[in-house]
Amino acid sequence: MTRATAASGTTAPTAVVRVLQVATVLTALGVLFQFVTAGQLFPRGGPEELHAAGALALHVFSGIGALAAIVLWRQGRARVGLAVLAVVVFLATIAQAAVGGRDTLWVHIPGAMVLTAGVIWLLVTVLRPLPRP
Repeated sequence: MTRATAASGTTAPTAVVRVLQVATVLTALGVLFQFVTAGQLFPRGGPEELHAAGALALHVFSGIGALAAIVLWRQGRARVGLAVLAVVVFLATIAQAAVGGRDTLWVHIPGAMVLTAGVIWLLVTVLRPLPRP
């Protein structure tokens, strides 16, 4: 979670917390990028390569965030719910990529809404002081 500094008595995030925060912010920005590029895909085709690259970045950022959340939980510095949420967000990015074709948009688009909700929930959680387990 955080550590107290001896001189001031204030708390500062540890490196793992900072990694989790940065990875989650980048994940949220990645989701926003995905919305922009997805909007350009229709009706004329648009930048499919950019959308695919954005999906890859989402996997990386959310995966790093999930690993950081697991480390914090294993160290006893975060609740298991945080780790579960981070892993679910990561797995949702994988599921989104699996159903990302034009013939499965009926699943992909609602999945994007679920992924967005999970990312926002995770973002709000990690930008506040983490509750002790």
